[in-house]
Amino acid sequence: MAKNNAPTFVVTGKCRLSYAHIWEPSRMSDDDPLKYSACIIIPKTDKTTLDKIRAAVEAATKDGIASKWKGKKPANLKLPLRDGDDERPDDPAFAGCYFFNANSRNRPQVVDMARNEILDQDEIYSGCYCRFSINFYPFNGKQNGVAAGLGNVQKVCDGERLAGGTRAEDDFNDDFSDGDGALDDIL
Repeated sequence: MAKNNAPTFVVTGKCRLSYAHIWEPSRMSDDDPLKYSACIIIPKTDKTTLDKIRAAVEAATKDGIASKWKGKKPANLKLPLRDGDDERPDDPAFAGCYFFNANSRNRPQVVDMARNEILDQDEIYSGCYCRFSINFYPFNGKQNGVAAGLGNVQKVCDGERLAGGTRAEDDFNDDFSDGDGALDDIL
């Protein structure tokens, strides 16, 4: 992770966490290494965070030109920041937002607003609002681009869960009775 004064380093404002894999690493395919990851959703109205990200991506692009791409910017450079209205038009969580994916081989530290470590994994979930420390860096391989390295996570507040599914207490809140007393025989 870059030092927090590096031009490629960003601490976001209040963003929404989605596809949260910050407690246990996961992989996209069997050939990929295990990584901690998060999809970070940024409201288009958060100009401060977006400006910081664009400046960090530009700094990482310049670094890539100097260190990885033989002195010139690749024609089809893959950039991390994507438009939710264009790429996920049917998902209301991405409406009016930009998003990017960040990952790391190292588990991020997760803290609350007082910077105390959060140990309860139920506290951080897809849908809650957090701040993230991110380092943008150039990569090359099958494709050239700029990626986002996930640093640490600070929970700001709760939000509606994006994980799908329902809660058991909601599913079974219907005063069920089997009507013939069979449950009484079991219990």
